[in-house]
This record gives sequence, structure tokens and C-alpha cells, in this order.
Amino acid sequence: MSNKVFVGGLNWGTKEEGLQDFFREVGEISSVKIITDRETGRSRGFGFVEFASEESANAAVDSMNGAELDGRILKVSIAMERNQRSGGYDNRDRGSYGSRNHDRGGNRW
Repeated sequence: MSNKVFVGGLNWGTKEEGLQDFFREVGEISSVKIITDRETGRSRGFGFVEFASEESANAAVDSMNGAELDGRILKVSIAMERNQRSGGYDNRDRGSYGSRNHDRGGNRW
């Protein structure tokens, strides 16, 4: 399991300090990170809170999912590791770019 929780639905004005204060009542926090846009620096509306224990992370999901912070309803769940996430394009799953066209039985042109 994981000690890190995903927090979605954040207000764009929510700061990491505010998120930490909000989750502090659940348990000891190791780190807090709000994800920002690389170009603008603006919040992308989600972040991660890492707890010192798995029990605290589970308690955060149980007690904070659906809670309100800064006028927004939060979606809180156990964070998945990068290699466990689904979605996006992956050449290993679909073959090379041109292989999709071979199913047509001939040349594209």
C-alpha cells in the first residue's frame, strides 16, 4: 500500500501550507505537493499529501474524501505509483505507429 494520497478538486488558490494544515488533523505529514502548470505556474487543481504511516493515509481517504476546502469538494484517494497509472499512448501496447494501418488490408493511399 502507499502512504501518499491524491487530492483532486483543489481550488486554484489553495496553497501547499493550507493543504497541509487541512490534513494535519488526520496524522503526521511527510510532504505536500500541489501540481502546477510548467508554463504558467498556476495550480492544475490537484496535489499529493504523503503521510508518515499507511494508517494515516487510509484515514485521510476515509475522512477527507468529499470534504470541502476553500469552497471546493475534494476527491481523496490512495495515490498510485507512476507505473500503475493507466491512460496515455504507449508504443509497447499498440505496436509501432504504422502498425495500426496494416489492419486495413493494404496501402493507405
